[in-house]
Amino acid sequence: MSRPATTATTAIREMRDFLFAHATDYDGARAGFAWPRVDEFNFALEWFDVIAGEKPDRPAVQIVSADLSVRSWSYGELSARSDQVANWLRSLGIARGDHAIVMLDNTIELWEIMLAITKIGAIAIPTSTLLSASDLAYRIDHGRARAVVTLGSLTGRVADVAGDLIRIAVGGAPEGWNDLAASAGAPGTFDPDGPTPANDTALLYFTSGTTSRPKLVQHTHVSYPVGHLSTMWWLGVRPDDVHLNISSPGWAKHAWSSFYSPFLAEATVFVYNYERFDANTLMQVMDTHHVSTFCAPPTVWRMLIQADLSRLTHPPRELVGAGEPLNPEVITRVREAWGGTIRDGFGQTEMTACVGNSPGQVVKDGSMGRALPGYPVVLLDPVTGEPVDGEGEIALDLSQAPIGLMAGYFEDPEKTAESRAGGYHHTGDIAARDAEGYLTYVGRADDVFKASDYKISPFELESVLLEHDLVVEAAVVPSPDATRLSVPKAYVCLRDGAVDTDRGETHAAREVFAFARERLSPHLWVRIIEFVPELPKTISGKIRRVELRAREAERVATGDDTAQHFDRDHR
Repeated sequence: MSRPATTATTAIREMRDFLFAHATDYDGARAGFAWPRVDEFNFALEWFDVIAGEKPDRPAVQIVSADLSVRSWSYGELSARSDQVANWLRSLGIARGDHAIVMLDNTIELWEIMLAITKIGAIAIPTSTLLSASDLAYRIDHGRARAVVTLGSLTGRVADVAGDLIRIAVGGAPEGWNDLAASAGAPGTFDPDGPTPANDTALLYFTSGTTSRPKLVQHTHVSYPVGHLSTMWWLGVRPDDVHLNISSPGWAKHAWSSFYSPFLAEATVFVYNYERFDANTLMQVMDTHHVSTFCAPPTVWRMLIQADLSRLTHPPRELVGAGEPLNPEVITRVREAWGGTIRDGFGQTEMTACVGNSPGQVVKDGSMGRALPGYPVVLLDPVTGEPVDGEGEIALDLSQAPIGLMAGYFEDPEKTAESRAGGYHHTGDIAARDAEGYLTYVGRADDVFKASDYKISPFELESVLLEHDLVVEAAVVPSPDATRLSVPKAYVCLRDGAVDTDRGETHAAREVFAFARERLSPHLWVRIIEFVPELPKTISGKIRRVELRAREAERVATGDDTAQHFDRDHR
């Protein structure tokens, strides 16, 4: 259903268009941008449906399947379909304020459901399809879920969950479940039960849990829906762009780049649902469908540079990396092949993009850029909590709180207060700032360690190791040492076929040690290497260094030499 623009629509569009007008003008965008302040706003009704009324035939979502077949849904079609789904959900008993787990793949039903839940004023809890039954049960309980929407093939994971839970299946529903296909018979026009207060909760996102149990982040109807103006500007996505973001549903980055940012820009969300990643096929798909803006995590970028990048004959205008910092080697290889520079950035589940290398600006390899429009970024001394120049914890000045910051941690006032100590939002991430305001990521505060009284950033060492031809992935942690307090140890994943014997591993270790020694100062030398088939990660793909630290501490404490280690000093 098309709807007229409201005062909120107009205010947001004015600032959106200001950012378009200053697409490559960093100083102008920073100086002139102000967050649009609105009292009532519903993204699905007052933004998406407004675009659908103005440009009903514009492609909203385009999905390429593993067999390379393609389907496309326009803004008009998706607006009408989400009205129908919203009416059907309401008929099942889902009302404003109810919490709903959404555990779906990148199929059109995901966008239908997310828009429909927003229209009702209910609260979506996007969740990964990779969750185990126990992880899902924890999220249903901790998230106070009234409903769960998932694939018919995954309904078994909810079998042991008790209580009055509305169960909705996509792609076939077992007994006791409601089949989304039945929504096709629902009325086609949705009438909201009233305006949506801007500060009502719209989304609950679980963090990835790299160092502890996942926290539940609470976002409002403006913090993500409007706050992602900063992300849209950083990505460089514009009207009529075809935007490909490689990300799995259930994580905040999917909302960043596969929902809010492209829809704010009136662009097309493009999805390629491959069964097994193949760089050459991905480039073929990007060429065929004229992908103009492309965002991918470091893992994908590292796999891409192993292929012949020249196979992509029309590289996207904008290239962006997100999720974890990109290593300079990857940026250089892509620049040489495609002529464009991958622009890094920084944000969290708790906020939208707050730091980034923006379009048209000088990109310093290794830097994640500068503070984005609307974000009062400061660095704090980790001990005193006072603002510092040089290096410190990335934080936001709450006296100038950006719209894109979370409302808090759901039902956890203690963690919320802790995150806001001293009048700043604390990220727990350390960065160094140069004279021009560029920030270079150092690492999680929990991951940085000391060796012989020198502070070690795992990311700095990992960046060097990843430049070696044999290394696919690496994670550096402290290994306890009686003399030096600790020494850097690297867990390394080698390329397939790199070695096939123990002697081969010994030779590989010598090569990697020598390579790192040539490129690092002596106090940063990696002292121990352990080759592993894979690194422990969260289900969102982030390395759990906390697990590796514990593993190494236990190995040293017990003298366990079960795994083969290569010591630079005593090989």
